Amino acid sequence: MKPRFSSILLPLMALVLIASGCAGPAGTRPAELTLAPESALPDFAQDAPPQVKEAYRFAIANPDVLEAFPCYCGCGAMGHMSNRDCYIKEVGSDGSIEFDNHAFG
Repeated sequence: MKPRFSSILLPLMALVLIASGCAGPAGTRPAELTLAPESALPDFAQDAPPQVKEAYRFAIANPDVLEAFPCYCGCGAMGHMSNRDCYIKEVGSDGSIEFDNHAFG
């Protein structure tokens, strides 16, 4: 059975936020993680539950963070190399994003 995205991503996001607050030399500000605006969401996520929207907004604004974490839902057979791939299929040379709906359901 495929785990729900919230059972993987939300604890992962909390860990990243905690770690970013603890990392770095004394006196430096931790990296600030943000969410993309809702207007950046793909069409299929516009009417999604708040947790799904938040996950996609996080992925859009912080793809490098998600790229550092493997995906644990068994999607490696689909060619996914990291958690980022569950949300973002490809980023065009113009910065446009082709979304993957794997994390949607």
